[in-house]
Amino acid sequence: MTTATPAGRPPVDLRDPAQLLAALPYLIGFRPEKSVVLLGHRPTGDRLGLVLRGDLPRREHRARQAQALAPRLAAGRHIGVTLVIVGGRRRPGRPLPHAGFVGDLVEALGEFGLPVSHALWTPGITTGAPWACYVDDECGGSLPDPRATVLAATATERGTVAFDSRDELAGLLAPRSPEALARRAAGLARLPSPPWPDSTCLTDAVSVVRQAFARCCRGEGPPTDEEAVLLASALKLPEVRDVCLAMAVPSNTAAAREAERFWLMLVRELPPPERAEPAALLGFTAYMRGDGAFAGMALENALAAAPDHLLATLLKRVLDRGTPPEVLRGLAAAADPLSAFGPEPVDFDADQAV
Repeated sequence: MTTATPAGRPPVDLRDPAQLLAALPYLIGFRPEKSVVLLGHRPTGDRLGLVLRGDLPRREHRARQAQALAPRLAAGRHIGVTLVIVGGRRRPGRPLPHAGFVGDLVEALGEFGLPVSHALWTPGITTGAPWACYVDDECGGSLPDPRATVLAATATERGTVAFDSRDELAGLLAPRSPEALARRAAGLARLPSPPWPDSTCLTDAVSVVRQAFARCCRGEGPPTDEEAVLLASALKLPEVRDVCLAMAVPSNTAAAREAERFWLMLVRELPPPERAEPAALLGFTAYMRGDGAFAGMALENALAAAPDHLLATLLKRVLDRGTPPEVLRGLAAAADPLSAFGPEPVDFDADQAV
């Protein structure tokens, strides 16, 4: 299992291994365990490119894993890579854990002209954990408190949370009530699609989404069965879904955070295949603020609900390639959010985080 985080995160000092390691939970959205993390270097040197995390493979699979990860770094404009291994126990007089896998990665990346600038190891991202270098025996030390890094402070200011594990992050997408999903699936099966007259279909669908979004902003809780069925029907209309993309920009604003909270709520409240629509919108919104881990999970959720979902397939492909979020801003800029969610603006609490 791999996680890709696109370029666009705040600057990270690649010259300070301890700070870089401590910042990993805020770079990928959760505290990595038993992981390999590859951090691409951009030509400017002060910003990371693609950050790619994968599970540590079994010995017999490590060469294949290296050969699968290297091309994904090569697809971006990188001039080098920092390689991190998280996991394993260091034994006196023995090489660092997973040294063979590190060699496979160095070789695979070298085939694409990507030098490994630094190869680091730590057993875990916790305060005081040891860290060391695979090449320089004199290089090493103890990790600072991950919550005290510059990146942690920046993430907190933006309302971003680093979860303790990938499973904890993925748990945000779990259905609130399987029984409610079953009722709503039955309701959708009985309802004509779309359930509004042709002459007012788009206007009625937009009104349903606008009113539900306003209720979410006011903290009124999950939708009723009737509201959920109408929302699912509205989001299936391509015109409505495309306009909803505009709610993701500008990213890292109160409005975009409210939109992300809205899509997350609907992912938990709608049955498949209709769940794919808010899951794709959630993936796009998370992607635009640079959270590749959560974006990838949302897009996987969308494709699990509807394997042929076009938008989710497209977004998953560009995420896996490490495309910077700004490249996709045109998808949102092409739509006018006020045409669907105005003219009266929704008031946002600027201090409220997702």
